[in-house]
Amino acid sequence: MKRGTSRDIRTANRYEVLRQIIAESPTSRQELAAATGLSLATVATLVGELLDLGMLTEVGFEDSAGGRPRGLVAVNAAGGALIGVDIAETYVRVELFDLALKVLARADEEMRPGESRPEQVVGHVAAAVGSVVDRAGIEGARVLGVGVSVPGQVDRDTGTAEYAPNWDWHDVPLLDLLAEHVSYPLYLDNPLRACAVAELWFGAARGRGDAVVVNLGTGVGAGLALGGGLHRGVSNSAGEWGHTTLVLDGRPCHCGNHGCVETYVGAPGIMLNLREVSPGSALLHPEDQTATVDALASGVAAQDPVALEVVRDTARYLGAGISDLVNLLNPEVVVLSSWVAAALGEPLLREVRGAVARHALRRPLSATEIVLSTIPTDPVCLGAATFALEGTLRSVGRRQAGRTVPAKSRTAPPV
Repeated sequence: MKRGTSRDIRTANRYEVLRQIIAESPTSRQELAAATGLSLATVATLVGELLDLGMLTEVGFEDSAGGRPRGLVAVNAAGGALIGVDIAETYVRVELFDLALKVLARADEEMRPGESRPEQVVGHVAAAVGSVVDRAGIEGARVLGVGVSVPGQVDRDTGTAEYAPNWDWHDVPLLDLLAEHVSYPLYLDNPLRACAVAELWFGAARGRGDAVVVNLGTGVGAGLALGGGLHRGVSNSAGEWGHTTLVLDGRPCHCGNHGCVETYVGAPGIMLNLREVSPGSALLHPEDQTATVDALASGVAAQDPVALEVVRDTARYLGAGISDLVNLLNPEVVVLSSWVAAALGEPLLREVRGAVARHALRRPLSATEIVLSTIPTDPVCLGAATFALEGTLRSVGRRQAGRTVPAKSRTAPPV
């Protein structure tokens, strides 16, 4: 057994208990034990630790059949703040949450074409983080951590963006760069994991043991929850479904291959689909992905034949790719998430369901629901905030073990 395993298990249990309380607040220790599968004694100890940390508060009692009243606990929403950062190819969005994961402030920074150098991205993030802290009107000391989501493959342990094909980033020490401008502990992951966690906590995957969250934006990928937990893979690289081959010798992809799923169903791929259907279409905004996707959504609502054909073609590719996920993973639910899915909405969903039905095997498909994300805020920011929460609880475990500096965090002068 590796040294530290017991502490890691305790941190995971503390995290799971807090997750349940955030989802079902107020609640009793008995209900928490039933929901988590932990013993009542273990739950009582963990709840006591979270109370001592100021993350929970006692809120009274409830009657129990034939026994003593049960004490109720709830999240102490004012006990701290968490920040989630969504770095996307065309924007940076930052949201500040209370401990109940309710949004208190939001800031957006546009990323124009050619503004993808690491120092430029870091500047946008730092500005937006400073903005949400000011807008929320909170003291910086209340910020427990900042979860940062960046596209591509990341090394969580070193805070490195190892490979972001759309920007041609290789081994960028992103958290070290951010730490020169942001004073709070920083925790890195990517949008696939962030969206999956957001759906597991608050969305369509809640209560599901096996789920796939398809992230449709400029880039494309799949966040995976298997056996009730987030699946990362051996090198935190699981979910790069957008770079699996859909069309042999197909469109060139930023990753260096041809025919990747992303080249047909990501926002730039959808723009290519539109060009192929109607090269001179007024729906096409050549330098603006968001405007093009929004125009397609409006066109579908107006029954514009070009828009309908483009969404149908996109869904045909997307459905073929999702059918592979259904056949391979046999999930309970597939959630279409991120801004492209939100913009195209129900018309895309209907076409995708039909396309998957044409390609997937009957038995796994019969057990799979395909839905749109219902999370009202940015799911990537929400998921990234949970990474900061997880990191905070991990650092508490290290301090209790006699270590004073949270690993995997970066600190610097105040924002």
